[in-house]
Order: sequence, then structure tokens, then C-alpha cells
Amino acid sequence: MNRVTVRHEAAVAECERLETGLTQAQAAVAEAEAKAEGAKAALDDAVAAPRPVLDASARDGLLEALELAREGEVRARLEVETLRERVRAAQARVVSLERQREHERDAAAEAARRAVIRRAQREAASGVTEELPRILDSLDRSVTEARVVLAEAEAARSAQNEELVALRAQETSLRERLAGLTESVHGLELQIHEKKLHLSSLLERVSSELSLDEDILVAEYGPDQLVPRDPGIEPADGELLDDTAIPFDRRIQQRRLAEAERKLAQLGRVNPLALEEFAALEQRHAFLTEQLADLTQTRQDLLTIIADLDERMQTIFASAFEDTKEAFGQVFPLLFPGGTGSISLTDPENMLTTGIEVSVRPVGKKIERLSLLSGGERSLAAVALLVAIFKARPSPFYILDEVEAALDDANLGRLLTVFEQLRESSQLLIITHQKRTMEIADALYGVSMRQDGVSAVVGQRVGDRAASAV
Repeated sequence: MNRVTVRHEAAVAECERLETGLTQAQAAVAEAEAKAEGAKAALDDAVAAPRPVLDASARDGLLEALELAREGEVRARLEVETLRERVRAAQARVVSLERQREHERDAAAEAARRAVIRRAQREAASGVTEELPRILDSLDRSVTEARVVLAEAEAARSAQNEELVALRAQETSLRERLAGLTESVHGLELQIHEKKLHLSSLLERVSSELSLDEDILVAEYGPDQLVPRDPGIEPADGELLDDTAIPFDRRIQQRRLAEAERKLAQLGRVNPLALEEFAALEQRHAFLTEQLADLTQTRQDLLTIIADLDERMQTIFASAFEDTKEAFGQVFPLLFPGGTGSISLTDPENMLTTGIEVSVRPVGKKIERLSLLSGGERSLAAVALLVAIFKARPSPFYILDEVEAALDDANLGRLLTVFEQLRESSQLLIITHQKRTMEIADALYGVSMRQDGVSAVVGQRVGDRAASAV
């Protein structure tokens, strides 16, 4: 508020000083206007006065007086305009100071209002500060009580967790036992089912092969019936064998069955179609032998063709490499004036697996690796190799995608010279953002967005346009 008051008083003093200056300026303007009116009246009187007899001797004095009067008039006019300009500037300054005074008055009122608000806030804060100890004491008691309750709840929760763990362990053991019992019952059920299926299959087999029912089979061949003794089977320890029949013993009968199966296996199966199978296999063998001979001959023919192709490829590659090498030696100096470049084979003895080494030497540089070149130089070296390949084995057209993006104006001009040479024998489709590249084109194609937001393809024949302009 003190700063605002001081600025307000300074503004009031400045307004008073400007009003005093304005009054003085208005007085000076009035005086100048009076002098101008007097000079105008004197001019009118001089114009209205009868013209005296011309005196050639007094003409020079009159002309000088006239010039002085004109100079005085111009000076007076300039002083009047200057004073008017000062009056306008002083009036604008007064208006600005009045606006500033109003603004500062509003700022002072706003500051007073904020001071009142802050005073009320301080009073409210003082009341809160007075009540704060009692509230903090109440909060401490509440926190203590809550901690006691929390400890009791934690103890209860720990007991419940222990009980829950024990119950879960008991539940797990019961579930494992139940799963074991369930699996055992399921296994028994599967065994019973398998036994039933085996019994059914045996009964069906007996019925189909022996034409015996289940009752007859059990009555005549049951385990309580005697079975004939096999003289080839020796009795086990403690066994007494009769000469004609013995009681049924599963182990003895299983040994008889195993021995009979072994003898049957030794005899083998009788194949009545062996001759027909031998004739078919012999015919198959003859066919496969003929096919094998045919494949062997075909393999020899293919190896001969591959050898011819390898020889032809080596010849074509060697010819193309020599042409490319010669073209590279011609193109590189165009892109690198004063420089030299060459290409060589890494393994000249094996033309099909050899690599190609590119050696370049720009003027004034001793380069051992292409990685030591700048980005533009590497681009130009790559373009030189491509152009050399193009010249060695021309194609009807080429598509180049921003090959000159990293080049400066000088290198771009050299590359455009190479493009001019290529376009004599081939068509070039170049994707570019370079203006100079577009200038040498015969036709331009691009994509532009119309006012309705739809993209449209735009084409322009540059050569036709230049001819029409000429």
C-alpha cells in the first residue's frame, strides 16, 4: 500500500506538471496563432495596397524582405505544428496517467480487500491454533485405544490363522486319502471290467471255435476235472503224477501251453501264396532296378548340365565383371573429380564363390576402408557402382528411391550428369525430394490432398510445358 501510495502521489505530481506544461503550451500556441493572424493580416494589407511604381534598384531589397518574411512564416508554422504535437503528446500522457491512476487506485482497493481477508484468516487460524492441543490430545487417546484394539484383533487373527492352517492341513490329508481311495476304486473297477471283457471274449471264442456253452465248458473242463498227463512235462517237487490223468494244476497247464506255443513257433506258418508273392517281388525288383539305372543316368546328365551351367556362368560373370570394372573406372571420376576407383575379385580362381572388393580414393584422401568416408561420399560410391553395373548390362528402365538424399549441391550436380547419360539408353523412375532432380525430369507425378481431404494423384509433363512456354 505504501508503494502504491507513493506511485499515486508521483503520478499526481506528474499530472500537475503536465497540466502546467499544457497550459504553457496552449498559451504559446495562442501567441503563435496571434502572430500568424497578424502576419496574415499584414500580408493581406500588403496584397491590398496599391502596387508602387517599380523601382529596379529597390527590387533586390524587397525580394530579400520577402524571403525573410516567408522564412519567418515557415518557421512560425513549424513552431505552431511543433507546439500542437507537444500538446497532443501531453494530452495522451495525461490520459495514460489518469488510466494508470485509476488502475493503481483499483489495485490499492484490491490490496486493502486482501488485507482484510488475510486478517480474517489469521483470526480463524488463531482460533484453530487454540483448539489444536485439545484436538491432538483427543487424537492421541483415540490412537492409543485403536492400537490396543488392533493388538487384540491381531492376536485373534493369529489364533484363527493357526487354526485355519491346521484345518487346511487336515483337509489336504483327507483329500489326498480320498483321491487315493478313489483312484484305487477306479483301478479295481477297470480290472473288473477288463476281466468281464476277457471272460466275454473267451466265451465268444469258445462258442465260435468249440461250439460249447458256458455250463458245458465248466462241467467238462472245469478246474475240478482231471486232465491227461503230458509225459514231456516233469513234475514239480512233491508232485505225484498218475499215468492216465491228473488233477488240474494251473502251473503245469501253463507250462504245457508255453511248450506247445514254442513248438508251434518253431514250425512256422504255412504260406500257400509264397510263389505268387515271390513272382510279385521279383517283378518289383526288376522295376526298381530299371528305375535305379534311369536315376543314375539322369544324375549323370544333370551333373553334366550343372558343369556346363557353371562354366557358362563363370564366362558370363567374368565378362560382366570386366565390363563393370571398366565402367566403374569411367563413372567414378565423374562423381569424384580427380579421384580413382576400382573393383577386384577376392578369389579369382573360384568365380562362383568369389566376393568383390571396392577400392575408392577421392582426391586428397588416403582411404583404406569405405567406412571412413562421409555419408555423402559413401552414397556417391554406391551410386557409382550401381551406375557402372547399369552401363555394363543396360536395362530398359531403372527405379531409384532417393539415392541423392544425402548429397550436397555440388555432388548432386555430378550425379545429375550421370543420370543424363543413363537416360540416353534407359528410362529412369526416380523417387526424390530434390528440386534440381525434378527440374531435369520429363514428367512429374505426386500425391496431393484436395480441399475435401481426399488424396489425388497429380501429374505434369515438364517437357511439354517447357516447349509450350518457348
